[in-house]
Amino acid sequence: MTDPAVTLTPNPDDGLGVGAMPGTLISQAPGHRYRPSGESTDGNQDRNRGCSAVHTDPECLLPFPAVEMLARAGQDDYQRWISHVGAARGCSHPVRLTGEITDIDPATGEILRRTDSTAMPDGVLYVPCGTRRASICPACAETYRRDAYQIVKAGLDGGKGISADVAAHPAVFATFTAPSFGPVHTRVTGPGGKVLRCRPRRKATICPHGRHLSCPHRHKDTDSRLGKPLCPDCYDYDAAVAWNAHAPELWRRTMIALRRRLDKAAKPARIKLSCAKVAEFQARGVIHFHALFRLDGYDPADPETLLPPPSQLTTADLDDAIRLAAAGAWFATVPHPAKPGGWDINWGTQLDRRPVSISPSGDITSGQVAGYLAKYATKATEPVGIAAARITVDTISHYAAAPTHQGRIIRACWKLGAHHHPDFCALRRWAHMLGYRGHFLTKSRRYSVTFKSLRAARATWRRRQEPLAIKGDQGDAPIRVTLLTYAGTGWRTTADAFLALSAAARAREHERVARQETA
Repeated sequence: MTDPAVTLTPNPDDGLGVGAMPGTLISQAPGHRYRPSGESTDGNQDRNRGCSAVHTDPECLLPFPAVEMLARAGQDDYQRWISHVGAARGCSHPVRLTGEITDIDPATGEILRRTDSTAMPDGVLYVPCGTRRASICPACAETYRRDAYQIVKAGLDGGKGISADVAAHPAVFATFTAPSFGPVHTRVTGPGGKVLRCRPRRKATICPHGRHLSCPHRHKDTDSRLGKPLCPDCYDYDAAVAWNAHAPELWRRTMIALRRRLDKAAKPARIKLSCAKVAEFQARGVIHFHALFRLDGYDPADPETLLPPPSQLTTADLDDAIRLAAAGAWFATVPHPAKPGGWDINWGTQLDRRPVSISPSGDITSGQVAGYLAKYATKATEPVGIAAARITVDTISHYAAAPTHQGRIIRACWKLGAHHHPDFCALRRWAHMLGYRGHFLTKSRRYSVTFKSLRAARATWRRRQEPLAIKGDQGDAPIRVTLLTYAGTGWRTTADAFLALSAAARAREHERVARQETA
């Protein structure tokens, strides 16, 4: 095999991954040389700009990552390396671990296998980062989305250890929205999906700041004006941030009121209300909730058994109880220098409620609900145009100084967060989430299975695919003892990232095609 055009020495700083390559060392093979980006062999800087590693032939110009990929793919152990990195399952920012893994027969104590990371390609074990956010790692977020789908679906149709009888229990899918904090651009659709004008007015209303409070446009889905206020000076940013911060407490009070109404309607019988909830940011930067409610019976002597609810309670009763509980949920925040009387925290006027049906002819089916909730479980502030990352004293000037809708919300978080009360002082810590500090996917304990059980089942299945997994005397899966240490995050080079993610993408495509063929 001929020498590669450029050979790489791994970065000595194990804490650096892709995106942190300043420490990479380059050694030149005989007959080749490395040329920094922008340097030219013929005086033509523009033509060669962006080329960073080349052959001695001036016509052979390859971008530096391409040379890295050729060097990696040309190694004798490339197939072993590509199989090894498959454990990361296409993760964009895998965690690198060092140490050893030992499999032990649970019956005899015999060591079936001991694997040391020093014998692995790159000397590390790659583990998926496990994030739920699609903007950070699409592969791990897809795994999270599929698990969320199974959790929600099992709570409606049964399966995964949940009785199929729950399919007959009353269920309602509801959307709780925030009140208005000022007119914003929105996309309005009429009958048949026709897009209507945003805010048409026969007589244009002008606000105290001299801006027209009307919009005759029909906005597209990609219109950057969606969610932006017609007048930023009229928009109540402080109230919006306060509402985001107190939305979890409003939800808690709503659930208390809802359970009380249902308990009263079910007497003398006992009932149990289960739910699954997903939080989603609207384009205007305010959180709202999608929730699935299921009504069950309850036996104090056997609280873990899922029973049908009393016959006198129907889906219509559940729907009506949700409406009344949402309408009556209200409280005021503690006083703040910006609002001495505190802000009123209540739901908006838009409360969408739909009965859930297992039949395709229903208003909304269990599969549609599960897919909808799982989809938004992998998002955060991306719909608002903010990549959520913790904001500090050193970085606040980059965010709050921006004369944009997002910048004004963050500035309001920072301003209100200067107050000493616990209800407000956390706003600075959660300014990157526009003041919201709750979970994005939650469920009742008895609603369905858990993420932990699904992940444990997946890990057990993968271990059983290994040949050594069936070598115990009793046929049991081996006990795995891991002694691993964190070594860094991310792929070592851009070339490694490209090759590993490309192989994972091909594997996912093959899996998708196989699933379609067997469906």
